[in-house]
Amino acid sequence: MHFSKEVENMVCIAKGPHHGPAPIPEEGKWVQAKEIRDISGLSHGIGWCAPQQGACKLTLNVKEGIIREALVEVIGCSGMTHSAAMAGEILPGKTLLEALNTDLVCDAINTAMREIFLQIVYGRTQSAFSEGGLEIGAGLEDLGKGHRSQVGTIYSTEKKGVRYLEIAEGYITRLALDERNLVIGYEFVRLGVMMDKIKAGVDANEALKQATGTYGRFAGAAKYVDPRKE
Repeated sequence: MHFSKEVENMVCIAKGPHHGPAPIPEEGKWVQAKEIRDISGLSHGIGWCAPQQGACKLTLNVKEGIIREALVEVIGCSGMTHSAAMAGEILPGKTLLEALNTDLVCDAINTAMREIFLQIVYGRTQSAFSEGGLEIGAGLEDLGKGHRSQVGTIYSTEKKGVRYLEIAEGYITRLALDERNLVIGYEFVRLGVMMDKIKAGVDANEALKQATGTYGRFAGAAKYVDPRKE
């Protein structure tokens, strides 16, 4: 380390405070994080690409500075979904700092990595006050049965009104309308559940029937419409 002549000639003044960094909550403990291995926690980060045509939700489970679990969920262009596949292979096993400085292929995923880094190193995690943190595999809980991302896809126009296409319950097959053509319910298919049943040997038509449900005043509707065709 080199010092300028001006600095070398300065009078040395003793440093007063030596209290270290402010402690942050991590997995049920207060930690004075000084190195990347001092960081643990599970959290989420949201990112977006430069033209804002897509977004990424990134979930990481970090133990002692190392990413042990990653969930990459994206919505947007087709290239982003392939980038998510690559990011899913890249992230586990890297330190949090390595991951921050790794090209995760897609701008949205890179931005999500930046945002989740800030969440975790500041102790703003989902597991901040959970003793021992969350086990590896906790990220899957966000997906629910069938291991599918919870997606909301709604399309509407001023002239023709709204179309529910997919909601947390699943893929929307029919909308229920009352006498004034207002939506009062819908029929949905839990695609993940249906596929699990088919893989278990259930006939496809029976699996579809078992995975179908309704919401709202569906049974009492005056009219039913297919939101993708009508």
